[in-house]
Amino acid sequence: MSLDVSHVPIVYIDSYPVEHITATVDGLKMFYRDAGPRDAPIILLLHGFPSSSRMFSTLFPLLSSRYRVIAPDFPGFGHSEAPSPEEFSYTFDHLADCVGKLLSQLNVSRYTLYVQDYGGPVGFRLATANPECVSALVIQNAVAHLEGLSDVWAVRKAFWLDRAAHEEKIRQALLSVEGARQRHLAGVSRPEFIDPDTWSDEHAFLTRPGMAEIQLDLVYDYQANVAAYPQWQTYLRESRPPTLVVWGKNDPLFTVAGAMAFGRDVPDAEIHLLNASHFALDEEVVAIAALMHRFLSTRLLF
Repeated sequence: MSLDVSHVPIVYIDSYPVEHITATVDGLKMFYRDAGPRDAPIILLLHGFPSSSRMFSTLFPLLSSRYRVIAPDFPGFGHSEAPSPEEFSYTFDHLADCVGKLLSQLNVSRYTLYVQDYGGPVGFRLATANPECVSALVIQNAVAHLEGLSDVWAVRKAFWLDRAAHEEKIRQALLSVEGARQRHLAGVSRPEFIDPDTWSDEHAFLTRPGMAEIQLDLVYDYQANVAAYPQWQTYLRESRPPTLVVWGKNDPLFTVAGAMAFGRDVPDAEIHLLNASHFALDEEVVAIAALMHRFLSTRLLF
């Protein structure tokens, strides 16, 4: 089912303070944010490119009254360590392995999985490896179907076919101030509500020494995600996790067709198209939190 939502009132407003913690996973320091009652159902928030757990800062206070909310920074992102590609293999398999090991350290074995952008490939790897761990799935502009990739992906597909010939073009897109700005403003209906710190901080992050090489490796490895789409679709069809799709319908990267495709694999998935772009939390965080509360309250046992 599809519903266009603009403003939905939220009920739960009491929140817990957010803890900022660093753990060591296979000798690498991984940062994560953690809030909410320790005995509450867990929501695992997995961020996108080129963000970090910080992208969920407005969502934490809207969820932590009733849930324990955990959001890690992937290796190479945010406040987690970013060793060089010579020291650490930057693949989505490796990122998922690190997140899985962090969850084991935290004794987290059951959770609602919230995925956005790069969080999708990491999260679907966790889910296919251990489907019994996922109590529900919240998908926000993360793709598992070919039709979800817009025409903007043409340059990335060319990069996958010939890395040497197209690497400089991808590098410039990564490092451009205007590229960072457009990642947050393209498709946004009210740009005056988007904090400029989102793209200025992103540009500062991407221009750190060695960061371009890390991100180029991940852009190149993204083709492994596309190859895994059939496996992820099989997981969805066979496991049928309770699925909520909250999708910024104005996203220039990931199409509305990609949102609707989840309904083929999970016929009772709840699909909402929001008047937002790729980073939908920047525009519709209250609506997303309200939809999550309503959805999870009927799917999870307390």
